[in-house]
Amino acid sequence: MYQLVNAEGYKYPGQETYVLDILPIAAGFATTASDQTLSLFDPLRLSQGPVKKIKTDHGNLTAAEVYSAADSVVCTTGQNGTISVWDLRLDPSSARAMQLGGNLPGLLSLACSNETNSVAAGTELANHQASILIWDLRSASAPRMQYNEGHSDDVTELAYNPSSPTHLLSGSTDGLLNVTDTLVADEDDAVRATFNHGSVHRAGFLPGATEVYAASHDEKFALYDTADETPLKGAATLDLGDIRALLGCQYLADVVPKQAGMGAVVGVGAQDQEMFQLIHLAKGPGGWGLDRDTIVGLPGAHGSEIVRSFCFFDEQQIVFTAGEDGCVKAWRPGS
Repeated sequence: MYQLVNAEGYKYPGQETYVLDILPIAAGFATTASDQTLSLFDPLRLSQGPVKKIKTDHGNLTAAEVYSAADSVVCTTGQNGTISVWDLRLDPSSARAMQLGGNLPGLLSLACSNETNSVAAGTELANHQASILIWDLRSASAPRMQYNEGHSDDVTELAYNPSSPTHLLSGSTDGLLNVTDTLVADEDDAVRATFNHGSVHRAGFLPGATEVYAASHDEKFALYDTADETPLKGAATLDLGDIRALLGCQYLADVVPKQAGMGAVVGVGAQDQEMFQLIHLAKGPGGWGLDRDTIVGLPGAHGSEIVRSFCFFDEQQIVFTAGEDGCVKAWRPGS
């Protein structure tokens, strides 16, 4: 195992603050936290604290996604059924560029497609209905599309296909993963693929591939092929089962697709060992698998607390992690 060292860190003030998300953007990286704030950090001056800090008004902030990394525009959503679009190049007082929604059930998940000017949000189950709503930011007074029948419980994950940005992946605690063509209004015709994975915690597309990944709330991990011609339609192309038993960890934090080439990095942690590991998910001659020969370890991690998110700045050779200890940490190769 190749190990990195904790080179720098910042701790949020207060005793019970969880840092929830890290979102790399051109201006640095943005974080969200359980104190309902959205913050911007300079990755090379982490210990100095946030460059900007914005108090959101979602009631309880549940999700955040990058709309345009190049323009440093991110979206947040939460319990009050609204979505805020933030331009983090601007001062905090004028950073909110747009607000969507309102009079909706609590929103749990977000996906953004700058290519199609779209923001999608998934609701919690309310009045026996869980919905996916899609806005076009060029005409955002009302959703341009709403799907109500694809899921029968909370919509916990959404992701646009980077290769086909009108195709939207959705995951739910009802156990289903759906791939929907968002140009089609009729739900029976719009859903292009469905997989039954179990209550979905994390899901997304793998870049440069037709596969999607999914992790359940009980840590089962699998890949599914969305290509129409696959003979295993509906079945997992890679089923790792309970990733805790496979890797000797206690939880899966996130899966971050690699920007160059195919595959992704799976982040898993073990609080009792105070260790977090990054494992490359790659496709070789024998198909997809975890490359356990090139595991990167972050010893000490966030102590006995869970790591919630991580990201990379490859040019600077830095990994950033965020955790339930209220800390953001920078990790570098040792000397």
